[in-house]
Amino acid sequence: MYFTLFVTVILTAVVLVVAAYVIAKLIGPRSYNKLKGEPYECGIPTHGSSWLPVSIGYYLFAILFLLFDIETVFLYPWAVVVKQFGVMAIVSIGFFLLVLVLGLAYAWRKGALEWK
Repeated sequence: MYFTLFVTVILTAVVLVVAAYVIAKLIGPRSYNKLKGEPYECGIPTHGSSWLPVSIGYYLFAILFLLFDIETVFLYPWAVVVKQFGVMAIVSIGFFLLVLVLGLAYAWRKGALEWK
């Protein structure tokens, strides 16, 4: 029973994806202009290569942002049930926040939050 349901779901997904692709190809606008393949940014023509190295600091900053953004996602369910669990909930979230603050202090000390 589960196998047939699984196969049905997979086949439906494949059919929908293929149908969307075919419909987009059939009714989508076509442009065979040479400039269509050129990189575009704010209407300014590019000079040289568009592949420029990006500082690793941007990626590190983004990862830290995601870390602390996800942390708030974990704090919300905890705040909803804190009264039901009592002191143990306070201790566990205190430990969770301590680990996060130590991680932030480590990143700050390493200079991950500075734009250079």
